[in-house]
Amino acid sequence: MPTHYRGTPDERRALDAFIKLMRATDCISADLTRQVGEAGLTLGQFGVLESLLHLGPMCLGDLGAKLLRSGSNLTTVVGNLEKRGLVVRTPRATDRRVVDVDLTPKGRRLITRLFPAHARRIAGIFSALSSTEQRELGDLCRTLGRSLSTTTGDDTK
Repeated sequence: MPTHYRGTPDERRALDAFIKLMRATDCISADLTRQVGEAGLTLGQFGVLESLLHLGPMCLGDLGAKLLRSGSNLTTVVGNLEKRGLVVRTPRATDRRVVDVDLTPKGRRLITRLFPAHARRIAGIFSALSSTEQRELGDLCRTLGRSLSTTTGDDTK
């Protein structure tokens, strides 16, 4: 559904693109939320486990920046994962204000088992686009994200 806003052509075009981007994102998120929910995880919890699997242990601050999560949200997500025995939080020996997060063996087994199906599901969703279109979409999203990071000082995108 296009915008009904009667602004300038630039505003209407940008709003139309934004609406389409957000609807696609919401549809994909809903689908993936159902998939990871079958394993008893939220999408945020899955993201933490996946990041730790592929990037290794990291401090809460770096993990929050990677996942675009606020500190309070990430603390809750990690706390819930810790209660389930999937991650462990350890104060850094050199600076106890910094808390590192790592997978437990149980967490590593879970995410290692779940991730291949997750990757296949994403590939299936994106198969609606050609490989060229997928690369173009990725490039466009990176450009859009980087344009915002220059105004917010966040260059992690």
